[in-house]
Amino acid sequence: MHSILNRLLPAWIGLLALTGSAVAAPLTLAQLLARPVAPHGVVFEIVDRDPRALEVALPWVKQASEKLKARFPALPMALVTHGQEMFDLQSGGRADNPAVHQIAETLSRDGIPVHVCETYAGWRGIGAENFPKYIDVAPAGPTQIKNYEALDYERLVVPKAAVLKAR
Repeated sequence: MHSILNRLLPAWIGLLALTGSAVAAPLTLAQLLARPVAPHGVVFEIVDRDPRALEVALPWVKQASEKLKARFPALPMALVTHGQEMFDLQSGGRADNPAVHQIAETLSRDGIPVHVCETYAGWRGIGAENFPKYIDVAPAGPTQIKNYEALDYERLVVPKAAVLKAR
């Protein structure tokens, strides 16, 4: 198993490089809000090593989406979470962290799809059935972001949990 992961890691890094996710410099919330004209859409990206990152990242996304909607009322938005934090969104985690699930469900209900990465989940033996219906299990998080960027959405990287906690 370990040798398989060692062989797949360079391919995965190469795929990320080809998708451009690591290359394009994302905008900040302040830069988006300062624009005179609305972008075609915004995709929030959360990717963190902290398994509890959604506790601070999702409230940030909720607040940022409210500011963006106030500034640009018809702005379409989406959220892709594809790091260690995404596992907090499993159905079984709702009792341990109801606030995270409540925000994710509210975002989804309000027209902001919440996507997690099926590839990363699969590496841990977790299937799409382990996530609630209000979570979209996308085949690959980086590809989901690229799909939104292909629709001219701006990528807004959510600050790391450590940064948000320090504020």
